[in-house]
Amino acid sequence: MVGCRHGDQWPNRPITLVCPWSAGGGTDRVSRQIAVQLEAELGVPVNVVNATGGGGVTGHTRGATARPDGYTLTMATVELNMLHWRGLCPITPDSYRPLAMLNQDSAAIFVRSDAPWNSILDLQQALRDAKAPLPVSGSAIGSIWHLAFVGWLLDQDVPTGSANWISINGSAPSLQELLAGGVEVVCCSIPEAGALLTAGEVRCLGVMSDQRCPAAPDVPTFHEQKIAWSMGGWRGLVYPRGVPESRARKMETALLNVAGSEQFASFMETAGFHLDVADGASFGEFLSQADQAFGDILAQPAMQQRQSAPVGRYFVPGLLAIVATIVGGIGLVSNRGSRTTRREDESESSIDVRLLIGFVVLIALFIACCETVGYLTASAALLLSLLLMLRVRVLIAALIVLVTVPSLYQVFARALGVPLPWGWFGW
Repeated sequence: MVGCRHGDQWPNRPITLVCPWSAGGGTDRVSRQIAVQLEAELGVPVNVVNATGGGGVTGHTRGATARPDGYTLTMATVELNMLHWRGLCPITPDSYRPLAMLNQDSAAIFVRSDAPWNSILDLQQALRDAKAPLPVSGSAIGSIWHLAFVGWLLDQDVPTGSANWISINGSAPSLQELLAGGVEVVCCSIPEAGALLTAGEVRCLGVMSDQRCPAAPDVPTFHEQKIAWSMGGWRGLVYPRGVPESRARKMETALLNVAGSEQFASFMETAGFHLDVADGASFGEFLSQADQAFGDILAQPAMQQRQSAPVGRYFVPGLLAIVATIVGGIGLVSNRGSRTTRREDESESSIDVRLLIGFVVLIALFIACCETVGYLTASAALLLSLLLMLRVRVLIAALIVLVTVPSLYQVFARALGVPLPWGWFGW
């Protein structure tokens, strides 16, 4: 029948494109342009989903753990080469099947149009002389823009404590915070700040490159200002591992057709993004080389990122162990008080001791295995075991576990930024 799609024809339903960064930023803009053109190429809707949070952890993890059926793409960014080195998540370039690299952009330094600094050397001197840390942003802590900024300070022997990096998920909200006065400096790419730069609301003091950016030819490079430091980011599209190769090849061909089109080239030129297209194999080689390079950089003592979380990675596991101990103690007392049939004192005592020993053993196993097994897996097993030992009904115990464990994870890992152990499955 004309117009009908067969079940084995792929794709035959909408495709999701995961963007790890906020709406309005450079990565979001490129993602949406790709989505529009990919719809025409494949004949199905392509929906962009902004999965922000954790400095890129949320989006990259969502993409890597998506069902490998070819219906979920991820717009990967340079943070993919950094997150696992920083111990934030187990996702690495090997978690993905590379499809196509799209572009590379250099970092640049922006201030408000009324700022007192007219060159990167002015700002550098101001940081040296600062009596209080200067608020700076551009993205989340540990992102490429943060790394580029700190790398510049280290390269020039400027105290890193002279700047206080404010973690914000994306360049667009960072620039808005700059205009609002919440931060004094933003580090991001020129295309991401292009509209504000053209409008005269922000000023670019320098681009971290040895060549000027075509989108802002009047902006001097760091090299022109006698600072031998350069760094930037990249963007590319990837699939989770396990997608059938026939589908991956078809998607790769479609993406390369889009990336090589005049329409996409025109968009990138207008937006000021540096077009740098590579196929899946070349992109994979680039990812491996970049990953090793960032590993070498982040291994340096001065580049180790301090966690901004208010508590450490074992706070929640420890808290759960304490709660389990309290619950177990209350359970022992209530069990003893509610017994209608009195046993011999020795028998009662031996039962209580066995339960207490069981609690201690479970808690010890939890603390010992949490790092290896992962917070969610270990804490769910611990809580379920304790509840069953207290003779709570299986369905009720399972319900308590399903509500309590994920809730604690959301509060501490997402809201407070506690780096919980991820373990075998990234949980």
